[in-house]
Amino acid sequence: MTCPTAPAALSPEWTILPGLQPYAETLAAMEARVAEIAAGHAPEAVWLLEHPPLYTAGTSANPADLTEPERFAVHDVGRGGQYTYHGPGQRVVYVMLDLNRRGRDVRKFVCALEEWVIATLAEFNIRGERRDGRVGVWVTRPDKPNTANGAPREDKIAAIGVKLRRWVSFHGISINHDPDLEHFSGIVPCGIRDHGVTSLVDLGLPVSMYDLDLALARQFPKAFPNLPLADPAISSKHR
Repeated sequence: MTCPTAPAALSPEWTILPGLQPYAETLAAMEARVAEIAAGHAPEAVWLLEHPPLYTAGTSANPADLTEPERFAVHDVGRGGQYTYHGPGQRVVYVMLDLNRRGRDVRKFVCALEEWVIATLAEFNIRGERRDGRVGVWVTRPDKPNTANGAPREDKIAAIGVKLRRWVSFHGISINHDPDLEHFSGIVPCGIRDHGVTSLVDLGLPVSMYDLDLALARQFPKAFPNLPLADPAISSKHR
């Protein structure tokens, strides 16, 4: 699928939150920021962070896909999608953009998020791809054949889930840097069976979270064109 580009708008404010951010409190802060953006009282924002181990249930979550309900805390959230995992080693990116100024086109916005992830992965020579009927960004694993048919396995490396309120976006994307991949076994991620999950480090890449954040900053204006490069000062907030 060829995705249209998003129209120009102002550059968002970038923040990297240190440590493991509690989920409920962060969600409340994000919703408050979205309300401020919608009211014209705050600029758009992109937050980069990690959470402690937890599962989230989107609006389409099937209870049967929560295979270990007692393993980690489960949070019901209003974003689209099904069950996802968040935890240390996964870069969560909350994207609060005003689509009133960028064009009220949800498909275009989701495509831009996908392109952002794919372009970021390409900086590390990873070919991220879309798959019809499967949400997120996927990589083909020639080194790991599918046990069912012997074809190369396809593993998910990034998830996308968004919500809009008054045409301001929130939630966003998550990219697996180096999480404990076994933690995903407590759910059927995004309701998709017969496929695995992977990460940058699992693919054999000695990439730091710092490297990933800089790649995200570099690629953002390409996915959302005609925007200034994300503030390089984010690098000083990372450590």
